[in-house]
Amino acid sequence: MKNQLSIATHYKRFKKTILLLLFAFILISCNNNINCEIETTEGAILVELYPDKAPITVANFLKYVDAGLYTNGSFFRVTTPENEATRDIKIEVIQGGKGEGNGFDPIEIETTEKTGILHEDGTLSMARSGPNTATDNFFICINAQPSLDFAGKRNPDGFGFAAFGKVTRGMDVVRKIQSGENKNQRLLKPVIIKSIKRVK
Repeated sequence: MKNQLSIATHYKRFKKTILLLLFAFILISCNNNINCEIETTEGAILVELYPDKAPITVANFLKYVDAGLYTNGSFFRVTTPENEATRDIKIEVIQGGKGEGNGFDPIEIETTEKTGILHEDGTLSMARSGPNTATDNFFICINAQPSLDFAGKRNPDGFGFAAFGKVTRGMDVVRKIQSGENKNQRLLKPVIIKSIKRVK
């Protein structure tokens, strides 16, 4: 009888230990996300990056951040229902990048099929031409943009784009930038990126 009670007690303790370890693992995993603040002349945009899901893309973005290469860059391109009217596959994004200066080599594309990070409202993703050509230019989605995911129809190669983070505060600023006057999707007055820096 005592042995049965002892086994039951140990089992309960074991279950509690496993649950605590699982909870700790979840907390640690959540804490791996990295926050950055994009300070613009229209206001601040706070973004959360996902290095566990998109390590190559996040590391590339942070290279530019840590080197200060986004300072005095800009958001220069916007897509809207109006200026996308003639496109079969329409999207809504704002696109930005660094100012003049040295860059880094292009990176391997981490597709949404690999990362599981979909192009939803506020998703942060890398601009590119062909596969494995992304450098510093990035964009932020306005509303869900599934055509930018892997196998999406926006890019003929079907790889989609490499999403790696999401706006956690400042979508009002994103929408304000999108509403700027543009010609052929280029802002007549680009919105200056004062800085992008890591924040806690």
